[in-house]
Amino acid sequence: MRIEREERERKERNKNLKPVMWVLAVIAVALGAVLAYVWSSKSNLVKDLEIDKQQLTEQIISLQGDYESLSSDYDSVNAQLDSSKEEVAQLVERIKKTEATNRAKMRQYEKELGTLRSIMRSYVKQIDSLNTLNKKLTVQVSNARREVAEAQSKNAELASQVSDLTNKVAVGSIIKAHSLSLVAYGASGKVMDRSSRVTQMVVNLTLAENDLAPTGPVRIYVRVKDPEGILLMDGTGASFTLDGEALPATASREIDYNGKDVDVSIYINNTGEFTKGIYSAEVYTASGRLGKAETMLR
Repeated sequence: MRIEREERERKERNKNLKPVMWVLAVIAVALGAVLAYVWSSKSNLVKDLEIDKQQLTEQIISLQGDYESLSSDYDSVNAQLDSSKEEVAQLVERIKKTEATNRAKMRQYEKELGTLRSIMRSYVKQIDSLNTLNKKLTVQVSNARREVAEAQSKNAELASQVSDLTNKVAVGSIIKAHSLSLVAYGASGKVMDRSSRVTQMVVNLTLAENDLAPTGPVRIYVRVKDPEGILLMDGTGASFTLDGEALPATASREIDYNGKDVDVSIYINNTGEFTKGIYSAEVYTASGRLGKAETMLR
């Protein structure tokens, strides 16, 4: 009887345990499914984060290449560029060392990437502006140089014209003479051509009208030579300087020149006896030679 009762109790317990076992089995299956789902989701999330990190890394490396290709001719801009290039290089190293699952760091790197891109765009704009300004200044400098060259050319031309005019004025301001003659006179005051009767000679000339010539006192010098080419001297010791050379004169006379025609006569006395032949007279001022006249005595 006791054995039968224990058997019935065991069967009763087994009967009560079966539902519990089924419940536990269902729970185990459900937990396994949940764990599989969680593991799969985490695995997919990690893969997505790795992909995001790879894309971000590629973008930063691409930006680094853009910075390396950027250069300018301006020292101040190049100094700023070098600093930014160093920042990009450091960012590349930091993102390589950071786990893809560190989302806070990834977001920080994304912000730094955006900032560095904005900085690069400002560099490009700044360099373009400086290049445009430099081209404009180059054109202005070229135009200024051309204008200076043209002005110098015009100044040289004007200087040449002024020099020519100055020379013309200088040449035009020289006093000239016309109607030069050398006349011999006898003791009676009459014109004489017999050497034995000639007592004096007279050099006649007319200073020509010249509005450009300076007015005022002008000394005229006469050099009279006998047929043998010997300079006659009247004892006054007259002399003048021509082209730096001191020259003795037979006689001289100072007249007041007012820019108009002036008739001048210079007397040659006290020179001794006259001989046969041709006498010549050269007339000068301190500025140069006025002319020459001759006469023949028989």
